[in-house]
Amino acid sequence: MIHGSSSLQIPALSDNDTQAWIDSLAKHYSLADVELVRQACQLATLAYDAHAELTGEPLLQHATSTAAILVSLNLDAESIIATILYAVPAHIDNWQETLKLRFGNNVARLVEGLLRITQVQEFSELERLQQQEQEDADNSKQVESLRKMLLAMVQDIRVVLIKLAERTQILRSLAGASREQQVLIAREIQGIFSPLANRLGVWQLKWEMEDLSLRYLEPQLYKEVAKLLDSRRVDREQYIADVEELLKQKLAQAGIQAEVSGRPKHIYSIINKMRRKNLDFEQLFDVRAVRILVEDVKDCYSALSLVQTLWQPIPGEFDDYIARPKSNNYRSLHTAVSGPEGLALEVQIRTHEMHQYSELGVAAHWRYKEGGKSDNILDEKIAWLRQILAWKEGATDSSDLLEQFKTELFQENVYVFTPQGKVIDLPKDATPIDFAYALHTDLGHRTRGAKVDGNIVPLNYKLQNAQRIEILTTKHGAPSRDWLSPTLGYLKSASARAKVRHWFRHQHAEENVTQGRAKLDKELHRAGVNAINQEKIAQKLHFNKLEDCLSAIGRGDVSEYQIAGAIHEIAHLKPLEKANQVVARKTTAQPVATEVTVEGVGNLQTYMAQCCKPVFPDAIVGYVTCDRGVTIHSHVCTFIRRLPDERHDRLLHAQWRSVKDKKHSG
Repeated sequence: MIHGSSSLQIPALSDNDTQAWIDSLAKHYSLADVELVRQACQLATLAYDAHAELTGEPLLQHATSTAAILVSLNLDAESIIATILYAVPAHIDNWQETLKLRFGNNVARLVEGLLRITQVQEFSELERLQQQEQEDADNSKQVESLRKMLLAMVQDIRVVLIKLAERTQILRSLAGASREQQVLIAREIQGIFSPLANRLGVWQLKWEMEDLSLRYLEPQLYKEVAKLLDSRRVDREQYIADVEELLKQKLAQAGIQAEVSGRPKHIYSIINKMRRKNLDFEQLFDVRAVRILVEDVKDCYSALSLVQTLWQPIPGEFDDYIARPKSNNYRSLHTAVSGPEGLALEVQIRTHEMHQYSELGVAAHWRYKEGGKSDNILDEKIAWLRQILAWKEGATDSSDLLEQFKTELFQENVYVFTPQGKVIDLPKDATPIDFAYALHTDLGHRTRGAKVDGNIVPLNYKLQNAQRIEILTTKHGAPSRDWLSPTLGYLKSASARAKVRHWFRHQHAEENVTQGRAKLDKELHRAGVNAINQEKIAQKLHFNKLEDCLSAIGRGDVSEYQIAGAIHEIAHLKPLEKANQVVARKTTAQPVATEVTVEGVGNLQTYMAQCCKPVFPDAIVGYVTCDRGVTIHSHVCTFIRRLPDERHDRLLHAQWRSVKDKKHSG
């Protein structure tokens, strides 16, 4: 371990290959940036010493090789520097201070982001997640949740791109690892990182990770397909060369500026397609494939027309990903035709810009940072990624691009661990109680405390990404009514709130029904009514069943005034006289209510709901409407009781405000 300080002595580089690589960066970056890369390599040389990765590759070599991948992706100099310094936290004390001082805050933050991803990898028990149980639905869900967590943790998407490049380099050097390590690492990358590359659209890394992972997970199958590809390589290459030449001539004659090239085939995708469509190797359409790159979208369709005029299209083998892009914004035309000699030929047609995105995904935007090129505002919804980046109009320098690559991933969700390493997906601002109910309803009911990363926290503590949560319970517990109060912040999840409400609704059910029947009989006696259809009373109070009505009365959800009002209306009594008597009974001990306070605030724009027409002293609740402010409903209103869970966050605590209260508050 090196003790970092501002006076750290860094030796000159001695590795000629590293020196040559640094010098080559002058073609891509400014001289000032190249000098910072040189200083990063010098610091890494001192810090890493003789340390190596599990593959046996020296740390510095691994770092510079990973950085070279990112240069090919056209990432900025800060990303290159952070990549070289990725392992510094394990080898230098006060590494953050050292990196901030020498390379700036952004580089230090990138390195910190890489460190956090590594820590999550270690804690999440990837060995368990990557076992041969890939058909198990729960395991698949866990792997997907872990991918989301890795993305949710970072505030700068470059961290993920660096990690993808680093995992690609690990695979390239995996031959030096033990067989056990090869399988473990390949499973991790196949399960977590190659799907991430796909979701982000970085196909250049996705294809390589998929192929190399397969090489170690299914070596025999990999060799067989590789051999089939190689066996007729010369004939296939000549065939493609002839097709390229013909297409170039025809496109030029049609006045279409285009580049035509053979498209490399990836073993993983070949095997996948053979399995998915139950095809033999020779039945695949895209073993022979060409790509046409044109200037604009109009030329894409003109080129497609030309191709389908030259050769007979194969039915069912056309996809228009320009009109209907994939969820990760992939755009291209795909067609398969019966080409020369009657052999199946796949043709992909796209613009140069589409091609850059198809190869590099979100990293492709760095291609256009020179020359003042800009895009319109882009709000890409990439599969399950809420927002991968916001591309702002008029980006002209790297500071703009840095801001464009800052991201708030999965802003609506938080991903936390159980003590066993299972990932739990919760809404943002979720609490330990939400977490407990997500695991099991009974656990939620019995929750009495919580530990976050080993520390006791309040039950309304807002959970953060990648925290480990432990629930403290009592043997025979029950939820608290306080948990349902929006102002106290105990519950964020609609499903957890529903479980708590359900518990209170069904506890002491028989006792509630008995008490409710007694209260109803009391009001019937008070009204002087002996024979009446009680089912009609229940319906008048918006209940389908009498027992549900009696239970609500017993719980106190239905007031005496509401019961009396229903009786009077059904029995055709004089509503004003009797209603006034009921009100008189209530007002002898309480002042008359004149308005409503919502969440403790008066003078808000409120309206009395016409469905239940609440009056003082009914228990009430506020509901935020889209255009009329807050509507006040009875607590037992059918509208409120049937409200979908996803709209419960629009409910507000409300209560009557009396004349007396108003005078005192004034």
